[in-house]
This record gives sequence, structure tokens and C-alpha cells, in this order.
Amino acid sequence: MSGNFGNLLLGFGGTVIKLPTADTIDYLVIAGGGGGGAAGGGAGGGGFLTATDVSASGTLTITVGAGGSKGGGFSSYSPTNAIGSSSSLAGDSITDVTSVGGGRGGDSNADAGGGAATGGVGGSGGGGAMGPDGTKAGGAATSGQGNAGGTGDRHNAAGNNRSGGGGGGAGAAGANGASPSTGGAGGAGLANNLLELGSATLYAGGGGGGGDQRTGSGAAGAAGSGGGGVGRYDAGNGGDGDPNTGGGGGGSGYGNASPYIGDSGAGGSGIVIVRYADSFSDLSSIGAGLTSAKTTAGGYTIYKFTAGTGDIIF
Repeated sequence: MSGNFGNLLLGFGGTVIKLPTADTIDYLVIAGGGGGGAAGGGAGGGGFLTATDVSASGTLTITVGAGGSKGGGFSSYSPTNAIGSSSSLAGDSITDVTSVGGGRGGDSNADAGGGAATGGVGGSGGGGAMGPDGTKAGGAATSGQGNAGGTGDRHNAAGNNRSGGGGGGAGAAGANGASPSTGGAGGAGLANNLLELGSATLYAGGGGGGGDQRTGSGAAGAAGSGGGGVGRYDAGNGGDGDPNTGGGGGGSGYGNASPYIGDSGAGGSGIVIVRYADSFSDLSSIGAGLTSAKTTAGGYTIYKFTAGTGDIIF
């Protein structure tokens, strides 16, 4: 990392010159994961962007994206599952960085409630729903930030052999739903070690797709590593994405008994991490709207921002 000249005073012929600040930072920007689909697909993980040795000075504005909301099952049906919110790092001294929220999982009851059975577009795409009729495509990913969601399907005319696609993750696409009634696994996330030197943390995994219990065989889609939520194979609720990982929510399944379809899982919130050499001057200000924690390790100062929006000043 380059030196900090912000407080260096030089004299030239009796004139004192204060040189401008010229620091470099490393960053990780993870968006919120999407919400899973009811009797549907797993949601996509939030967009994943990271870089090292980026020149930065003055004021930077940070926004940490929230996870997408869940979708309601039969008992309170409302297709409210949503794309995750974007996270960003912006300022005059750097090229703005925006990670796109994870795509929502496709919803099988779209015809009844006005949702969409195909997976949503996002940082990583959401998985397609388990029907209600035929194949439902997974959502596309944002280039350079993640991977597409898997396909959901209705595998027989009777409509009791269905499976939702897995949500895409930062490291891999979501798996397609399979017969008999097996939800697709969420795509794997990616590892990053800015927060803990020598110990990488996984982020932005996809949510697992839901399965259909009425066939008597099958399984829920597994959660993608990196905070994705697990899918369901019965009338229970899909798993939520883990907080501050950008993991996508899991799709709920179709059970044998009332309420038949549970709520899907909500997306995990995003995170922004900023790291720089601890020989540099510390931040002079952190906006009141940001939730943050500071650590030092291996010669670095590391700030973890877990919620909110606001400015930081070097």
C-alpha cells in the first residue's frame, strides 16, 4: 500500500506546503441476498465485488444493502419476496462500486397472487419455481458479480412431482431442480480474507430450491456455502440467508398437509469491509447512520460495516 502524505509538511525557501492525502485501501462490497420463492426457487446471493490497493482519500459514502423480504405461504399468501438491496462504496477519489442485490426466487403461486414464477435477475440470479406448469427459468446474474439461478420444473402431468431451482451464488450457478421432487442446491459463494487474515470467510451463497413432499420421495435443495438458506421439502418455512453474508433465502416446499406451503426464506443482509495499513491515520469520522466495528490485525486497520448508510472521512 502507498504512503500517507496527508500530514507531511515540507519547507521550500521558507514556504510550508501541506501535501494531499494519498492512501490506498482494500475493499469488499457484498449486496443483500434475495428472498426465496414460496413453493419455489431459492434466491440468488448478493453481488460480490472486491479489490486491493485502490487509491482513496477524503470522503467516501458507504451503503450496506438489506436482504430481500420473504414470500408468504398458503396461510397468508402474498408473493412479496424481493430482490436484495444493493451495497455500495462511492466518492470523488474512487470509481464508484455498486454490488447488485440477489435475485428473488421464482414463486409457484404466481398466477394466484401476481408474483413471477421465473427466477429474478440480480447480483446472482434466483432459481425458477416448481411449476405451476412446465419449466421455469432461473434468473440471470450481473456480469462480474455472480452466477445464474437454476431451472425449476413440473416433472409430471399430475403436478405432484415438482422441484424449484437453486439460487445462484458468487462462485457457482444454482443447480436445476430434479425428479423426483428434489430442489436444486444453491450455488456456492466465494471466499475472502479481508476481515480475518489467514482465515477466509465465505459470502454470497445461493438459497436452496423447494421440493414436493407429495411424491413420497425427494429432498429439499441444499444451501449454498456462503450464507445461503436451505430449501424445504414439506409445509415448513424456507431457511433465511445468514446476516451480513449476502446469502439468498431458501425456497419453501409443497407438503402433504395444511398449510401445504410455508413461507420462503428472507435474504441475508450485505456487508462492506474497508482495510488499510495501520501506519496510516485512522478515519476522522464515521457517519451516525452506519453500524460498524473496528479491528486491527497483521499490520492493518479493518472496518466492518454491517448496516445503514453514511460517510466515512479519512
